[in-house]
Amino acid sequence: MKKPPTSKPQLALPEVNFSDQGDVRYLHLGTEWVQGSMLIDQPFDIDLDYVQRMMGWLLFVEPTSVSKRHAMQLGLGAASLTKFCWRKLRMKTTAIELNPQVVAACRLWFKLPADDARLSVVIGDAAEVVAHDHWHGQIDALQVDLYDHEAAAPVLDSQAFYADCRNLLTDEGVMTVNLFGRSSSYAQSLAKIQSAFGEDAVWSFRPTREGNTVVLALRTPQHPTRAALAERAETIETRWGLPARKWLRVFKPAD
Repeated sequence: MKKPPTSKPQLALPEVNFSDQGDVRYLHLGTEWVQGSMLIDQPFDIDLDYVQRMMGWLLFVEPTSVSKRHAMQLGLGAASLTKFCWRKLRMKTTAIELNPQVVAACRLWFKLPADDARLSVVIGDAAEVVAHDHWHGQIDALQVDLYDHEAAAPVLDSQAFYADCRNLLTDEGVMTVNLFGRSSSYAQSLAKIQSAFGEDAVWSFRPTREGNTVVLALRTPQHPTRAALAERAETIETRWGLPARKWLRVFKPAD
């Protein structure tokens, strides 16, 4: 099998630093914008609402199968999703991150473990990785959170990129994407995802108070009943401590 492509880091990558406020540690890329967070006393839990919603793919898979699946994150952030999938869900977990300083920061300040048999952190360009055939058809949960240091808009946001993401997924695979639901680019981003996956395969949350909207796109469309979703949400909340019952009040097929 060919090795996936990786890019040499660009010279103009932003400086990485962190700040502590009470019991929360925040990751920054040279600005005051928050690029991720960690509860200092509970480093393997997920702190931010929108990051918790990035786990919404759990509503569409059988809970007993989760530990046998493969999760991939495009954009490491503060490693919240990577740590949760690896530690709490016991999944094979791969993270793709362009900036080696972010990886170093996560290992120094955000409790990201060293790579092992289930965890792999790859320094590379997400666009090149998803376009390559190395992981095609192998990813069950693809979590896309790619913002620059100004956090203004997704760095990768084309129909071709989302089509490449779809190619990574298994038949039961799901992509979750963080978008700014109150920005002018949200409708265009949603339309690109719907074009790549099909309109009947896309679900969305309402925006959080901060304006983040998480969109889900399924490789194979599913339309479970509300009762089935409620039962699955109860299991997710009981087993993994995510507020999945609350999700259902703000989650539906995308318009």
